[in-house]
Amino acid sequence: MNNDHKLIFDQIKKLMKKYEPPFTSRNESDSRYELWSEKELEIDGRKRKEVYFGGIIIQSNYVGFYFMPVYSDASLKDVFGKELLSTLKGKSCFHIKKLDKKLLSQIKKALESGFKLYKKRGWI
Repeated sequence: MNNDHKLIFDQIKKLMKKYEPPFTSRNESDSRYELWSEKELEIDGRKRKEVYFGGIIIQSNYVGFYFMPVYSDASLKDVFGKELLSTLKGKSCFHIKKLDKKLLSQIKKALESGFKLYKKRGWI
């Protein structure tokens, strides 16, 4: 395991841990961490017992930061700074290879915005 990736993982995990509870952690290990809302709800007419919020996983060349709130509201991308946007691969996965204070701050802001969105929608 790349030591830099472990440091990145630990810093992002520390930010995410602040949302536990109301979120529940799953698959928590030295290289993976996920947050879920375990609440019965309905999204787009489909009943669900849970909804994924986000997660991190150490990959061979980067730390993957998965941020699901952007799926339910694409305007959340507006809160991403250009540094965070430059790591976006696909719709909700960020490949973090280097982490500085600016990028960490943007991840923190994204988590806050996503949390507010889930709360507003009654998903937590």
